[in-house]
Amino acid sequence: MNNSVKSLLAVLFGLIAGALLMAVTGHNPIEGYKYLIQGGLKNPERIGNTLATATPLILTGLSVAFAFRTGLFNIGAAGQMLFGGFCATAIGLSLELPRPLLLLVMILIGFIGGALWAVVPGFLKAKYNVHEVVSTIMMNWTAYWTVYYVVPAYFKGTSLETESRQLPENAMLHQQWLSDMFQGSYINLGFFIAVIAVLVVAFLINKTTLGYELKAVGFNRHASEYAGIAVNRSIVLSMFISGGLAGLAGVAQYTGNASSIQIGILPTQGFDGIAVALLGINAPVGVFVSALFFGILYSGRGFMNAMTEIPPEIADSIIAIIIYFAATSILIERLYQKLKLRRAANKKQGE
Repeated sequence: MNNSVKSLLAVLFGLIAGALLMAVTGHNPIEGYKYLIQGGLKNPERIGNTLATATPLILTGLSVAFAFRTGLFNIGAAGQMLFGGFCATAIGLSLELPRPLLLLVMILIGFIGGALWAVVPGFLKAKYNVHEVVSTIMMNWTAYWTVYYVVPAYFKGTSLETESRQLPENAMLHQQWLSDMFQGSYINLGFFIAVIAVLVVAFLINKTTLGYELKAVGFNRHASEYAGIAVNRSIVLSMFISGGLAGLAGVAQYTGNASSIQIGILPTQGFDGIAVALLGINAPVGVFVSALFFGILYSGRGFMNAMTEIPPEIADSIIAIIIYFAATSILIERLYQKLKLRRAANKKQGE
């Protein structure tokens, strides 16, 4: 059974479990799923909003998947996303440049901000073998408190102390022609950044010597070192790229989907990226499709709740169940193998 089939089965089992949950709580599953899908895809505006919702998920999913493919478990995408978004916001509020140049600088600085935030755990892993799970969690909260204190001190909003000043129009990824194309949706240029990132990461992992070396270190660190690969450099570089992708998610979220950065909140997209990567089997295209699916669920749950009495938490439960099945795909594999052996035994007995 290949990995794509496992992911599809995880989605199927999650949807079945969600239907059972709706039925047990006295709701109509068919009606619930109808409005859930309509909420994400009913018209061009909702489709655009779904794409915008999926954009940071694509980038955080890529971030986690890239680290997974190179043998690292980056669960610091939330902090990297927050810090990358903060860096981009700070540039947008501080510099006055022609719009194309300003956006380019913001995207670059956002990438570098997230990347540098991930380099610290990468260096600790390479130099002192500090487990990246521990160090990335610590960096999440370091980012949280850094933004918590710096935003009110230097970029405080005019009416609220809990968020930064609003970005000027020329410092946002919002594009009027794109919004008009989707009938007023908040889709923005961040979606194109995500698509480009998918293509670049796919090329890097599958078609370059660097990608081969990074994957080799992930498969077997000691064998790679014996083969002459600079293992420590590869670990740090892998975390740099992974963090940069999460930083781009922050750029897309805080300068595209929103126009300011709030304090006291770690972006949930950073943690959801783990689920997106698992369901997307850590492949760039798989992550893209997985993020779109999650985007539909997130966009549609409010509409489902508005049109029925089904609480939006049902959609969260469906997502959680899908994650569970995706994370325990080895159990699906074992069940499949057991059924396969039983069928072979029955066939042999029949002969």
